[in-house]
Amino acid sequence: MCTVVVRRSADRPVELLAVRDEVTTRGFDVPDRWWPQFPDVVGGRDRVAGGTWCATQVGTGVTALVLNRYHERPAAPGAPSRGVLPLLGAVHGADWVSHVRLAGMAGFLLVLATPDRLTTWLFDGDQLTGTEHPEGTHVMTSGGPEDRKADRWRGALAEVTFPDGWRGLVQGRPPADDPSALVVRHERDGQVYGTVFAELIDARPGQLNLEYSRRPWTRDPWDTAAFGTGGPTP
Repeated sequence: MCTVVVRRSADRPVELLAVRDEVTTRGFDVPDRWWPQFPDVVGGRDRVAGGTWCATQVGTGVTALVLNRYHERPAAPGAPSRGVLPLLGAVHGADWVSHVRLAGMAGFLLVLATPDRLTTWLFDGDQLTGTEHPEGTHVMTSGGPEDRKADRWRGALAEVTFPDGWRGLVQGRPPADDPSALVVRHERDGQVYGTVFAELIDARPGQLNLEYSRRPWTRDPWDTAAFGTGGPTP
């Protein structure tokens, strides 16, 4: 995943936009309850490693998202997949680090959004650094050249309403070979890499509402899904 937008304020639930950029041939499933060991967790499932880029625990309204840091040290052989991190963050909150072995893992930024806090952890392959974020609109990226994306879009995202305004900023712009674009497409190491999914997340304790699209730059309607503590809701 390459872009996460989070807006926090005292008078409304946390608002989230998650845009996933990946090798376009890598298979994945849309958000659902895919993990029997975490029956209250909803997220999209990566078919290769079995993890996820974004997970929400419905009962608590906690959402965790991981952004891969490709310019940091790559993973060592046998190291855990970064796709386990959102699952652990959604279930264990700030104590996620006690439930995984970081040694050898590739670099990442883990975002944890709870009803009253926004925290990130940056792992560069050696050191893990946590940061608490204040109220406001925050744009997180995979780092490196993509940091220009935050500067380019933060103001526009802060000015428009959720979810319609954020969806509108994603739609109508074809994928670009530009690290500062919200939807991207470029070639790297002989593979096509680009935006493959985007979702808008309204999570509060006991209720999760999602809008999502595999082609978010088009004007096609996004799919919707709702989950309550007892299972999917109409």
